[in-house]
Amino acid sequence: MWDIVGQALNVPAYDLFGGALQTTIRNYANINRSTDPRTPAGFAAMAALAVDAGLTTVKLAPWDDMPADLSDATKVEEITKLGIGRASAVCKVLGPERHLLLDAHTKFDWARGLELPGRLAPLNLFWLEEVTPVPDLPAIHHQATMPSAGGELIYGASGFRPYINAGSVDIVMPDVKYCGGMLELKKIATLAEAAALKVSPHGPASPVGNVAAAHVCAGMQNFLILELSYGEVPWRAELIDPPENIDKGFLSLSGRPGLGVKLNEKTAAKYQVR
Repeated sequence: MWDIVGQALNVPAYDLFGGALQTTIRNYANINRSTDPRTPAGFAAMAALAVDAGLTTVKLAPWDDMPADLSDATKVEEITKLGIGRASAVCKVLGPERHLLLDAHTKFDWARGLELPGRLAPLNLFWLEEVTPVPDLPAIHHQATMPSAGGELIYGASGFRPYINAGSVDIVMPDVKYCGGMLELKKIATLAEAAALKVSPHGPASPVGNVAAAHVCAGMQNFLILELSYGEVPWRAELIDPPENIDKGFLSLSGRPGLGVKLNEKTAAKYQVR
């Protein structure tokens, strides 16, 4: 709807949210789903591709194979160490001048979650994301030496208010597809700004979702960085017209009316799942 309004008024969508402070939006490369095999070497190889493409910040979720039942302490420790090994391999590729982000996908319980930041301290993380389910996050946040991030599955400003007030994270991560849309993303960012928190919208999805989030990010005083699914399919950029324009990790907004892009129906038809 914001795209339609922007087209009707002949203004870019970011003007509907107060105007742009910047029209080039910094992205980080989420390599979690594109990495195969999910070995330390596999993650390192995909991170190297992202670095070669000019991205300076990389994220992975190295504990996705953690069992839901954490009663087997030996198995839990095995997966924990494997995840740290994956992260360490990527860290070596990035070097000291680039940044590593880790997403724990709430795979840890409270006790193990409290221990995890200390075990990751040598990696000098840009942030540590979603270590435990929401009720335990404030304790993890205060224990961690690195910034903490989360909130991708929270709906609306009313949902984020107690999350922010509880001191759950340093960086809030509303997803424009889940949080209630572009206007709600703007409201959440304002709440976060009042609490002196940064905003980094979650969004490992399509170019359409990313450009929608980017239009709101363009006017955020407290915007930090936007998520980009990296390396999943070679035709990603061509899914929209004009093609997604990301250069060295920065997404450029065109200034065209609305979102400034249209779905490329030919590309969508060619690669649709049948």
